[in-house]
Amino acid sequence: MTFSQQMVALKTIMVKEYLRFIRIWIQTILPPAISVGLYFIIFGQLIGSQINDIDGFSYMDYIVPGLILMSVITNAYSNVVSSFFSAKFHHSVEEMLVSPLPNYIILMGFVSGGLARGIIVGITVTLVATFFSDFQIHSYSVTIAVFILTSILFSLAGFINAAYARSFDDITIIPTFVLTPLTYLGGIFYSIKMLPEFWQNVSLVNPILYMINAFRYGLLGVSDINLSAAFIIIIAFIAVLYYFCLRLLRLGVGLKP
Repeated sequence: MTFSQQMVALKTIMVKEYLRFIRIWIQTILPPAISVGLYFIIFGQLIGSQINDIDGFSYMDYIVPGLILMSVITNAYSNVVSSFFSAKFHHSVEEMLVSPLPNYIILMGFVSGGLARGIIVGITVTLVATFFSDFQIHSYSVTIAVFILTSILFSLAGFINAAYARSFDDITIIPTFVLTPLTYLGGIFYSIKMLPEFWQNVSLVNPILYMINAFRYGLLGVSDINLSAAFIIIIAFIAVLYYFCLRLLRLGVGLKP
């Protein structure tokens, strides 16, 4: 295929993935906004009013970055895992694989859907946050970079989950037993400086901690983690997962009977 033909194919998959979740925005975009609003009311106002400031910010302001990024992570992941598994279930992915379409175009098409949903949900949740907090963005470049990179990373992770899944039940195992615990233990509701030294060191193993703190730096200008280290880890994970996804496509993992 020529480059222009590949771009037409990529655009087609991207549009299909975008329309797939935007048509049912009441199920895909609205629930995260409502959930985050409840988090702000319960944790920010009711519980947060009893907690001292953290790094010079009220508890309400401090949890804003984590809640936004949590929504981005969850939605980017769930969009790709459900989309690619549905393509497997309906055998439509085989038609793409037997075509002259390069695997990286197929992968980029599915990931773009997760990226688009992550960005739209993130923007929606950020708008909700403005009703509860007066935060000012410290660095637009860092905020946008972490926003996009995190969406890409978890879109790739969702693709891997979908490739190995054999039933619809399998696509909920990783989000429930891995993703959710790592997210809640990633410093959304607290600073790791508040933990004993042992648990501070344990927390450093959690990759989501680096993403949330990098995003918190972008919004508030404070972080428990070195910003350069956070970006290195995020980009390294993206590179590894991208290569692994291409390998899964090339070997047909989860597609062969």
